[in-house]
Amino acid sequence: MYDESDYIMLSALQHYQFCPRQCALIHVEQQWAENRFTAEGKVLHERADSGSAQQKGGMRVVRTLPLCSSLLGLSGQADVVEFHVDGRIYPVEYKRGKPKKNRCDEVQLCAQALCLEEMLTVPIECGALFYGQRRRRKEVQFDGELRALTQEIIAKTHQMIQDRVTPRAEYEKKCDACSLFSLCLPKSCGSARSVSRYMNRMLGGEL
Repeated sequence: MYDESDYIMLSALQHYQFCPRQCALIHVEQQWAENRFTAEGKVLHERADSGSAQQKGGMRVVRTLPLCSSLLGLSGQADVVEFHVDGRIYPVEYKRGKPKKNRCDEVQLCAQALCLEEMLTVPIECGALFYGQRRRRKEVQFDGELRALTQEIIAKTHQMIQDRVTPRAEYEKKCDACSLFSLCLPKSCGSARSVSRYMNRMLGGEL
């Protein structure tokens, strides 16, 4: 069980899966920058995150629901949680763009479900991701494999933030879409290492 001072944000899990260095820059060094992609995502969330609740037939819809888990050391909020008349609880996370090749969005949604299970002491079998580009939901089953992956990512993210060590920059194609590109400078770091090796060789040594 975690002390509240050691909780990490639910959003850190997705940041970690996209890039551990990005996660450290945001959650350890407290750096942030906007780009077109984050701005589009912010607009999409603003439409969902009104902080309101409404009744739709046999379902109550709660927006911007605060979440936490002392067992997993997590805090944050769910964009939308649907409470159905039959007892089902169904979290919905809003994302810009379209479904990703990896499971980072699914892990973030599953982490929300784990928080809800702890808070409400009820099992949650599935939820959904709503993608702004496709304008439709993708249902996600919280099976054993996804739950295990989610807990693994939670543990790794906790460890990195606890160690307070920012990983070295390594340029990949996905870096071009990162809002922290100008802060991270992944291409410059690579060039710096090349210059360092060159200078060391010229001086008769080797790093």
